[in-house]
Amino acid sequence: MTIRILLYLAIIIQFIAMYYAVRLVRATKYNSIWILFIIGFVVLAVERVLQLWMSYGHPIPMAGMVWFDIAVSVCVSVGIVLLDRLFDYIDRLNRHRQMTDKRILTAVLRTEEKTRANFSKELHDGLGPLLSSAKISLSALSRTEMDGERKEIYDNTLYVVEEALRSLREISNNLSPHVLSDFGLARGIQTFIDRSSSLHNVKISFATNLRGERYNTDIEVIMYRVVCELVTNSLKHSGCSNIRLSLSVAGDILELQYSDNGRGFNPQAMMDCGMGLSNINSRINSLNGQFDIRSSKGKGMTASVKVNVRGAARLVSAPAAIAEPRPERKKHKK
Repeated sequence: MTIRILLYLAIIIQFIAMYYAVRLVRATKYNSIWILFIIGFVVLAVERVLQLWMSYGHPIPMAGMVWFDIAVSVCVSVGIVLLDRLFDYIDRLNRHRQMTDKRILTAVLRTEEKTRANFSKELHDGLGPLLSSAKISLSALSRTEMDGERKEIYDNTLYVVEEALRSLREISNNLSPHVLSDFGLARGIQTFIDRSSSLHNVKISFATNLRGERYNTDIEVIMYRVVCELVTNSLKHSGCSNIRLSLSVAGDILELQYSDNGRGFNPQAMMDCGMGLSNINSRINSLNGQFDIRSSKGKGMTASVKVNVRGAARLVSAPAAIAEPRPERKKHKK
């Protein structure tokens, strides 16, 4: 009796498996795999029916049962071989999807930098001359006789215009750093650090073995933005008194090492909720680089970025038709 129950269960299970195999025929490539499995399940189900028939005392020739076993073995074996091809296809599809995601991200970052450059140019070439003209006009007033009250108004107005010009230059430089495009990554980072040190009571040390080497525009811009993001986060959130960073190149590997002595944090939690770490990770990922960050409460933080400058250059140059980087780079240098 137990054998009959198990045979009934086996028949039901095999028909259920056959149902899912039929659904997979439409859902995946290499339909022949699932067709072979369907045939195998059907043959197995028929074999179990015959075994159930035999359990009721009806004789079945053994040769027929052997042929059923051979058919099942052939279907399953060929299906497994073809299944390996399916896994290869899935791997290729996943690699293609990852590459497409990186190219889309690269195009987005390029568009962002292009927009920044356009804003910077409009501020510098549009609003800048207007403020300069206003300053020149105010300077002409200094040659006239003014009483104390008017002199105070003049001084205050001149101070406001000069502050506006200074802020305009700073905003324009933050949007699109001209030092970076003109002199390279090391000089651009050094200029940013000097400016940050003058505005905050934090010691920032920077060491590099770069001597004016130039890299793909995407690499320079992304590495510069990563440094800006890390330094800004430390200055705003860590409460640190010392920041150290080094930029070095060895062969084709460009490496950034960063650390501060701040209060520390949970890197995974910050990666999920903000502080720009997810943005840094996305930028480095677009270069096919490595980003590693370590921190704990009260022990500051360390970060490491490694980029293969040759591999990254090949990766970011692939979607050039979408992002149109070359015309923008020439326009930017001018």
